[in-house]
Amino acid sequence: MRLFVGLAPPPAVLDDLDAACAPLRPLRDDLRWTNRAAWHITLAFLGEVTDLSLTRLQPRLERAARRHHAVPLSLAGAGAFPKPARANVLWTGLTGDRRGLAELAASVGAAARRAGAVPPDAGRPFEPHLTLARCRAPVDVRGLVASLEDYQGPEWTAEEIYLIRSVLGGDPRYETVGTWKLRPPV
Repeated sequence: MRLFVGLAPPPAVLDDLDAACAPLRPLRDDLRWTNRAAWHITLAFLGEVTDLSLTRLQPRLERAARRHHAVPLSLAGAGAFPKPARANVLWTGLTGDRRGLAELAASVGAAARRAGAVPPDAGRPFEPHLTLARCRAPVDVRGLVASLEDYQGPEWTAEEIYLIRSVLGGDPRYETVGTWKLRPPV
């Protein structure tokens, strides 16, 4: 099964982001705007994971979560991969405890490796973001990035991590496989 570990911003945070993106969507019908129900922050994309690796992964993710405090965050700004002038992905970034978030992502990645579910992007720098839109052929999204560069969403605290199964197809969907609480904030 195809899995990733991530964070889920609360509904009020998503409401605010949705309102900021609403006037932009009609301007760019060449983009596939992501479904709000799928909005998340990926800590580690694991790709295809065997049942045996999944069995080993779950207790390791629980231990990783217990080692980290809840992380205060805000969605903010915008960017694009690989770059705004020729983008395949439009995203909003994060502010707040980015160091704590990066440490949590590193622990999640290490837990996955020890479980035999080596992330295919292991070794790539962690770039926390929430994907807003995608496109197959690279397009110029500099105007959208500029429109969202001053966006600052409400602060929220990530209190748990989620192991999510992504089911691909006509309309991809996500199913929660497990959740683990982080330690209370300091």
